[in-house]
Amino acid sequence: MKLPFFPLRTIFFPGETVPLHIFEERYKQLILDCRAEAITFGIPVYINNGLAYGTEVQLVEVVNTYDGGEMDVTCVARQVFRILSFENRLPGKLYAGGEVAFLDNINDADQSLRQEVLKGIRELYALMDVPFTPISVDKFHSFVLVHKMGLSMEQEYELLLIPGERDRLNYINRHLNTTIAILKEVERTKKTIVLNGDFKNFDPLDFEGIEGYN
Repeated sequence: MKLPFFPLRTIFFPGETVPLHIFEERYKQLILDCRAEAITFGIPVYINNGLAYGTEVQLVEVVNTYDGGEMDVTCVARQVFRILSFENRLPGKLYAGGEVAFLDNINDADQSLRQEVLKGIRELYALMDVPFTPISVDKFHSFVLVHKMGLSMEQEYELLLIPGERDRLNYINRHLNTTIAILKEVERTKKTIVLNGDFKNFDPLDFEGIEGYN
């Protein structure tokens, strides 16, 4: 399948709302084409000095249009794809595009794993003293809150390319366990520093009777 491209240094996950401010002429043309022809477009992720994977998105609404033709638009992310070919300009267009192949999305996670990951997220937020809005386990999946778990861009990119939900949740779970362990150690260290900053009365050791001491 061929898609128009809108490359960004940003990662979007399936189901996510994508807000975009459109100001370049080529992307103004792209959005107008999406409105007129009901086509989708791809957001390839620019990472590691290249483009290899991205997410297909669908235009939902043009929220604002400005005097100079700039636009604020909202889209929704749909499927992850791998780039098979790249054209700097599609025929007769200002914007790039290329052939893509969509990755499978395997929904193979059980409820107990979702519960475990959700518990880890709650613990992470509690350690950071950040408010957490409860989420039903039935509505929770690997892409919910993915930008709010402390993942680096490289980690988010790795997660994007994992086709199975169980593997994605296990990836998140490992990250949570590592991060929680680090935060707990930081908290323990902070408490130790505070305690060691206080004046204390130490009882001198009584060396009398200790073997080897004269």
